[in-house]
Amino acid sequence: MTLDLSGVVAAAFGFFNLLRLVSYFPQILAVTRDKSGASAISISCWMIWFSANASTALYAAINLGDMALALTSLFNTVCCAAVILVALQKRILARRVPTSAPVVF
Repeated sequence: MTLDLSGVVAAAFGFFNLLRLVSYFPQILAVTRDKSGASAISISCWMIWFSANASTALYAAINLGDMALALTSLFNTVCCAAVILVALQKRILARRVPTSAPVVF
C-alpha cells in the first residue's frame, strides 16, 4: 500500500488534530488549579485561537460542507472557550482576595 501526498497530509492532519484535542484538557486542568489568578494565560491569544477555530468551523460547514472538519473545529472552539472562561473566573476571584494580610495595630 502506498500513500500519495494527499494521503500523507490527511494522516498528519488527523494525527495532529487528535493531539491538539487531547492537549486542551491538561491546559484546562492547569488553569483550574492555578492559584495566581491565571496570570500566565494570555486571554488575547486564546481569544484569537477561539475566533480562528470558530471561523474554521463555520467555513467548513457552510463553504465546504465538511461536517467532520466543522465538528473538529467546533470542539476546538469549545475548549478554547473553557480556557478563557476559567482564566477570567480565576482573575476575577484573585481580585476579590486580598494579596496581603491586613495590618493589625
